[in-house]
Amino acid sequence: MLYNLIAAHNLHHGGFFNLFHYITFRAGCACLTALVFTLFLGRPFIAHLKRIQRDGQPIRAVGPERHILEKAGTPTMGGMLILAGLTLSTLLWADLHNGFVWAVLLTTLSFGAVGFVDDYEKLARHNSAGLSKKTRLGCEFLVSLLAGIWLQALTPPELRNALAFPFAKSLILPLGYAFPLFAMITISGFGNAVNLTDGLDGLATVPVIIAALVFALIAYMVGNHVFADYLQLHHIPGTGEVSVFCAALIGAALGFLWFNAPPAEVFMGDTGSLALGGALGAVAVAVKHELVLCIVGGLFVAETLSVIIQVFWFRRTGRRVFLMAPLHHHFEKKGWQEPKIVVRFWIIAFVLGLFGLATLKLR
Repeated sequence: MLYNLIAAHNLHHGGFFNLFHYITFRAGCACLTALVFTLFLGRPFIAHLKRIQRDGQPIRAVGPERHILEKAGTPTMGGMLILAGLTLSTLLWADLHNGFVWAVLLTTLSFGAVGFVDDYEKLARHNSAGLSKKTRLGCEFLVSLLAGIWLQALTPPELRNALAFPFAKSLILPLGYAFPLFAMITISGFGNAVNLTDGLDGLATVPVIIAALVFALIAYMVGNHVFADYLQLHHIPGTGEVSVFCAALIGAALGFLWFNAPPAEVFMGDTGSLALGGALGAVAVAVKHELVLCIVGGLFVAETLSVIIQVFWFRRTGRRVFLMAPLHHHFEKKGWQEPKIVVRFWIIAFVLGLFGLATLKLR
């Protein structure tokens, strides 16, 4: 909004206001704004959640036993704080004439709305069931499909239906009319992957921050024709503004982490985890780095695969591959302390983020 106001009044040709012309400046301001907003409102927001939720988030009876004792009474829906900071900061600092910004922001908010209804159903029924799987997945698929069609329309014709591969500039797989379906799987898949990972205090938040940081850099490079040519990336005009969105996401998630660090004062709930995963998926589709997201978000992929493998093998043989799924619960059952699991998973996410960045140069 500020960028558009300054441009409309022709103020960005000199002096201080010239800084608003630079995406890097606005991305830094977006991150700082979202961080300050979530830190400032976090305490009263959590107090309000405690008053209205009373017993806090329902804890799964089939989960680790200690969760019933240690995490009972902790309020959920903290994802609303992240979404508020993210939305405010994005609207304040991004170019609101940019279609990519609106596509990723509205996709994120739509996933957050699905998660909000799911969280509300859990609180209303006083159990961990929430929405039916069919209803939730149906809503996610619909939002993801529409987002895929929207992002496809914003992309240059030569890349519109293409799947780009890391490490190879010339290797492109044309998906044709199947591209929106691929985008749907990517966005909804990562929405649920982050949701599955969000099982310990702070576990999902930091890997999301790392992935958002990597994709802020990718979006900036892909949207800048000079950097795109130098790094042999597929240039997609307009995607540079997505880095402002990613920076706002980082700031909002950092502010939330202040209250979500072990022991958590609030859980993000499905409101936050679905939204954050959907955001990463939408950004990856926008910048044509869907497969790189599988590398950078490899931790989320591993958590999801652990659930798929566990369910498949149990139905087939009646035996379990892991002591409990998702994967972080397996290590809890092995006796690892929660902080050790969380920090080690953060380290893995950091390494995967570096490997994802390496794909920008290794071509």
